[in-house]
Amino acid sequence: MAGNSENRAFQVKATNRKALRDYDVEEKYEAGLVLLGSEIKSIREGRANLRDAYATVVGGEVFLYDMNVSPYMQASYFGHDPLRPRKLLLHKDEIKRLTGRITEKGYTLVPLRLYIKDGRAKVELGLARGRRKYDKRREIAKRDAEREMARAFSEKGRAGPRA
Repeated sequence: MAGNSENRAFQVKATNRKALRDYDVEEKYEAGLVLLGSEIKSIREGRANLRDAYATVVGGEVFLYDMNVSPYMQASYFGHDPLRPRKLLLHKDEIKRLTGRITEKGYTLVPLRLYIKDGRAKVELGLARGRRKYDKRREIAKRDAEREMARAFSEKGRAGPRA
């Protein structure tokens, strides 16, 4: 019974497929978001985009930049700026660990998913290292080869005895 309520309480609203293609994610963190009322309503409608978003540590706090949350249509003229920086809520020890890792060469914080969990907006952050162009090509070739193998196996199973 608890499993059913968990599934309903977890709704993915936006994913960052570009981040999974361009970066090798080594660690994942769940962070809360500090939002305005019109922003959470817009996110619940699925009107958020993580494509060019990134996170960084500023003064011991983590902020998410360039996440586009479209204005909520029913909000008054006191709506929100779609690209404003948003504060992320993490534990102090997580922020310290991230600060140390980000200062290393090649690491960055990228948002992977935006979702609603138990009525609250959460973002899944990935501590990632950028992929080189040839790594991306190799990954695409590997995925294509796996797809071809799966297609060959499925066709082989369908070519069984016919009546």
